[in-house]
Amino acid sequence: MVGEKRVLVAMSGGVDSSVTAALLLEEGYEVIGITLRLMGAEEKGSGRQGCCGLEAMEEVRRVAGELGIPYYILDFEEEFEQEVMEYFCREYACGRTPNPCIPCNQKLKFGKLLEKARGWGIDLIASGHYARVSYDEERGRYLLKRGVDGTKDQSYVLFNLTQEQLRHLLLPLGGLEKKKVRERAKELGLRVHNRPDSQDICFIPNGDYGSFLHRRMPEIIKPGPILDQKGKVLGRHKGIHLFTVGQRRGLGIAAGKPLYVISIDRDEGTIIVAGEEALYRSELIAAGMNWITREGLTGPLPVKAKIRYRHTPAEATLIPLKEGEVKVKFSSPQKAITPGQAVVFYQGEEVLGGGWIKD
Repeated sequence: MVGEKRVLVAMSGGVDSSVTAALLLEEGYEVIGITLRLMGAEEKGSGRQGCCGLEAMEEVRRVAGELGIPYYILDFEEEFEQEVMEYFCREYACGRTPNPCIPCNQKLKFGKLLEKARGWGIDLIASGHYARVSYDEERGRYLLKRGVDGTKDQSYVLFNLTQEQLRHLLLPLGGLEKKKVRERAKELGLRVHNRPDSQDICFIPNGDYGSFLHRRMPEIIKPGPILDQKGKVLGRHKGIHLFTVGQRRGLGIAAGKPLYVISIDRDEGTIIVAGEEALYRSELIAAGMNWITREGLTGPLPVKAKIRYRHTPAEATLIPLKEGEVKVKFSSPQKAITPGQAVVFYQGEEVLGGGWIKD
């Protein structure tokens, strides 16, 4: 069979990737299931949870058998350590709040996996992400669009895919609602049809970031002061890595009103807190830009900008700065703009591109 009808499907053992494989089979593709082994049992805790744990691998094996497709495991543990886990630790150590799913998608799932596929003479890879890819002949570019199911749209975490990656990517679920995907899985007799969606970061299944960082970077534990906006000491903290902008809980401060983290100063090792009203900002600076619909930004551009995965896109204007950076000016102030998170730009259904919140 010609290479363009063969596809590697990244399978996690969940309903989305399982239905992705089934739909591509129905469309006449030769489907090969792939699970990425990303980390050892030490980082997985019990070794059985998460999208790449032993339980997931066993589930993928069963689904592959039900669908009658070959299934393989690729060991990407070293790459995951370098590209995702080290990035995660480094960002927290700098007082920023990372989103590890984004570099994992760009560098591993649609980077290293695509390299493997091409090396095997396979032109296409696929995943169960809720987003859409299309080609615009007039612009001569591949486009990334929102998923039809607005509650599950994952275009935000794919903003930094390149034209080359989009060219080889299939996203069969982008035009479906999650409810329909589960119904399809049940019709196919797949026992994963009612498996819950994964909520945690795969390498921290219990959500305890602090313990994870302490174990990997004991030197990060540096106590310091918690200050108000005037510099008054209100309390002490056990390390800036335990905080993120917008955080309210865990401050250990008794005050007459709720206090929130409004900024983190890595150099001074301080946490600045204030009332909720101080969390709102009208501008941000973004760096590390990736553009999908265009080569770059040459002048002011009206968009809708999303500052975190669960954020409702807000009206904004993009202004190009030196060295490829972009100023984002919002029409109305946004709450808890957080350094280290991605800001992604939309026009209608299309993802224009995005970058990383710097300041």
